[in-house]
Amino acid sequence: MRSKLSAFLAMVFFAIALNAQNSSGSLRGLVQDSTGARVVAADIEVKMLASPSARQVSSDHRGEFRVEDLTPGSYRVSVSARGFADATADVSVAVSAIRDITVTLSSPSVRQTVGVQARGSSITEQPIDLASSVHQGIVTSQDLEGLPLPARNFANIAYLAPGTEPVEPSDPTKARITAVSTGGSSGLNNELSVDGGDNSDDYIGGFLQNFSPDTIQEFAIRTAQEDADTGGTTVGSVIITTKSGTNDWHGDTAFYERAAALNARYPIENPAPNPKQPFSRQNYVGTLGAPIRKDKLWFFVAFENVQENASISYSPASTTQFDALSTLASEGLIPGVTSIAVPPNAPIPFRDYFGSLRLDWAQSAKSQWYMRSSIDDYTTHNSLVQQGTLPSTGLLTHNNYLSMVVSNQFVFTPTLLGKFVFNASGLHLTQSRNSDLGYALAFPFSSTSLTVSGFETFGDNQFATPITFFPSERNQEKYQFRCDLSNARGRHAVNFGINFIHEPVLGGSFPGNTETLYQFRQNPTYYLNNPVQFTADQIAGASTSNLGGSFSQNIQRLAFYAQDSLRVTQKLTFNYGLRYSTTYGLFSGSGRSQLKNPGYLTLQALNIPLVSGTPHDDRRQIAPRLGIAYSPSGSGNTVIRAGFGLYFNDLAQNGWATAFQAAGAPAGSCFDPVANPGGQENAGCVPGGSSGGTANLIAPNYRTPYAIHFSGGSQHAFSANWALSADYIHEQGNHAYRAYSYTGGTNLFTPQLSVTDPDQATYVPDVNVFHSDNRSSYNGLLLHLQGNVTHRFTLIANYTLSKAQTWGCVLGELFDYVNGVCNPLDAFGPGDYGPSGEDVRQRFVLAGTWHAPGGIELSGLSQAESARPFTITTADNKERISINGDPTVLDQFRGTPYIQTDLRVARPVHLGDKWSVMPFIEFFNLFNRNNPGANYVTNIAALSVPSADAQSGNVTNICTNAACTTTAPISNPNQLRLAGGALGDFFGPGTTVGIPFAAQLGLRASF
Repeated sequence: MRSKLSAFLAMVFFAIALNAQNSSGSLRGLVQDSTGARVVAADIEVKMLASPSARQVSSDHRGEFRVEDLTPGSYRVSVSARGFADATADVSVAVSAIRDITVTLSSPSVRQTVGVQARGSSITEQPIDLASSVHQGIVTSQDLEGLPLPARNFANIAYLAPGTEPVEPSDPTKARITAVSTGGSSGLNNELSVDGGDNSDDYIGGFLQNFSPDTIQEFAIRTAQEDADTGGTTVGSVIITTKSGTNDWHGDTAFYERAAALNARYPIENPAPNPKQPFSRQNYVGTLGAPIRKDKLWFFVAFENVQENASISYSPASTTQFDALSTLASEGLIPGVTSIAVPPNAPIPFRDYFGSLRLDWAQSAKSQWYMRSSIDDYTTHNSLVQQGTLPSTGLLTHNNYLSMVVSNQFVFTPTLLGKFVFNASGLHLTQSRNSDLGYALAFPFSSTSLTVSGFETFGDNQFATPITFFPSERNQEKYQFRCDLSNARGRHAVNFGINFIHEPVLGGSFPGNTETLYQFRQNPTYYLNNPVQFTADQIAGASTSNLGGSFSQNIQRLAFYAQDSLRVTQKLTFNYGLRYSTTYGLFSGSGRSQLKNPGYLTLQALNIPLVSGTPHDDRRQIAPRLGIAYSPSGSGNTVIRAGFGLYFNDLAQNGWATAFQAAGAPAGSCFDPVANPGGQENAGCVPGGSSGGTANLIAPNYRTPYAIHFSGGSQHAFSANWALSADYIHEQGNHAYRAYSYTGGTNLFTPQLSVTDPDQATYVPDVNVFHSDNRSSYNGLLLHLQGNVTHRFTLIANYTLSKAQTWGCVLGELFDYVNGVCNPLDAFGPGDYGPSGEDVRQRFVLAGTWHAPGGIELSGLSQAESARPFTITTADNKERISINGDPTVLDQFRGTPYIQTDLRVARPVHLGDKWSVMPFIEFFNLFNRNNPGANYVTNIAALSVPSADAQSGNVTNICTNAACTTTAPISNPNQLRLAGGALGDFFGPGTTVGIPFAAQLGLRASF
């Protein structure tokens, strides 16, 4: 009765599902006799070790068999056939991978153990996948525990997979969430699933909920050519499986300690002889897995707590400016403030709590269930305080993430298997300002990078930057249903799915108080001797705005897919699939269409045909997937693979939030603001640009962003210990988001007035129109070497030669942000095509583990990459600068190469048969290399150039002394490079890359 009920439930859930990825693995095999002849109708049992879960299949008329949807882990394969001795093999099945084995049966007098032994499936020991064209690397819990992790998240080790790069988390509202760059992007267009459940942020893209490394069993990082079951990505994806309980009690407890005494100074921010900036961090970890009922029901629970007391230490240059600002306040030049405290540093307390509980239930031999619930709750004080900003600009950020996954796998027949996943998740994020003065002061020295959110030097954080707005509150509520049906029969391994996601809450709000931002052209030290100019520049640089209001969407996403892995011959496998997806409600704000947007109504009333209609959900998301895997010799030592695919992704909508916000409130009427601007019938019109009016609209000709993948390559195993692969990947991006910014009375006019009429700006608002017309490209050559030098030493080496380019104005990103255009009347103008912000031309990774004499274990990870690009802008951040009259191009400048080596030294001590204690020490950036990366000053007003050059945006001379009383002609653009701080400065302490030398002590006990 129970089996029938499970079968019924599995069939019911095949009607609905989500846009997610398969977190299982597959086993493919061949049964033959000692002469190489195929053995037909052999009985094969695949049983998971430490679990009663088992699957039975038979070899077909070619002696081949395949077992789909296996939970990642270690299995015992038992093979029996009439007239032969039984054979067994222990094999490891990895997430999202196909494992090939060959079983040779002997005469009945010999009992055979097949030479495929279980092992830790370290990334340095991965077998060749002979059946798939997917580009991926698989990392296990062994790797997570054995290699040094600067921020204790899986991104720190994902760099072992070729084609990945270190990158800061791309959203400061959830700065500690893991990010991995693939395909020259910032990682926001990667999709993440955990235990088959979607974990993507549908507002800004990227990952949503963080997980402790001790929760993760293994994960696959895919960099190209995902199968048809994967959607919501234009580059790569990450598939995670969590740990589960077994029949054996097992667990860990660990403690990590970092302190200022173990850290080196960052000389730009904290030079000697200043006191070393305060810092301490402790991680407390505990896990436990055990049977509730042996062979039937198990649990696994994990918990981690992070207690971090970090700080931003102000550099002497920043302190000098702060002291000057404090003096200006004491002179009564700053409204409502008579004194400004200048601390030596700004404390950044951070508290994080991870929790996860998983239950696994073997209902029957055919029906297996699991349920996992997880929580991530953290707070950050003084969030977004930067090197050039005072604590008043900071925020108190509180993030809450919850998720629950329930899954059932049902074996209908030995070859037909069904699986459904139900996932519910939620995000609630709040941010509150440290000050509420109603204004903020912004000086050039505070704007060190276009991506720095701490643009304001003193006063309220405006939640606005040159690239996006950050809401003060965010909510995301998601319900996912996903079903898969797989059938491995004969030469075919077919998968079908119907995918559905319901997201009734996707929104937030911006602070609703009216504020004034004063942008000064000079730094505070200049105004000490020019107080009259301070007042004049304050008046000239004032802009008052109210960004307030909520935005909300109610979205449904539906996808169908089918995928087949056809084994044409023993040497050749052909993978082909088709995916169709669409979205409902993408363009409605609080249930209202863009027809209710006041900006649209205003343009209609002014007879400006800039936007002729409203966008509609794209129903043309048809995505074919094709791939081949060919083993020329048939020995399994070499595979040649190639693939093609289309990938759609409409998740990164952060730049559109203002358009949703505008449509969210009931619209007033707007008939003819020129004829009767004060009339009641025009109360709903957006004011003209001269009064600060701005309209935000989405262009009607919307297309879902997508990328085309082409790839080809080969992998060869020289021996059981060494393998080398070389792959080429081309990704062509299409229809990415861009913002066209028009200025009323400058490049946008109403025909109701003469173009030269000075009242144009009185009635015509500034307008931002969001298009989906951007294009980009990524080309990469990926080399990967893995092997065991000796039984004591394993290593991995990656080399990537790549190029990523896109269209943009002052920021170049692939799909990640809403790139801008310099001139909306010439959207693809000269100089607007250039490198993406993560365009790393060359990258090398070397990692390894050495089991030294005396039981000491040394493991390390070294990374080296060429410099990343950046753009230097004019003082108003709207355009690129010129040098000697020649305009610069997008991301023309390059920072410095990034080199970092991390090392871990451990000495396990075994206590009895089960317990082990391991003290260890970890060193990050071992050689203390200064790694500013591309975090250089990107605003001309903050550079050491004459004031006239800063005002004009054209650099002809550079200052040769601090007071700029003497100058010299500029002869090389690199003379304008000025490091703005550590690469991790944007998101404050604790980020993954760019840190100075740091050491961490730890102790782990396991049983």
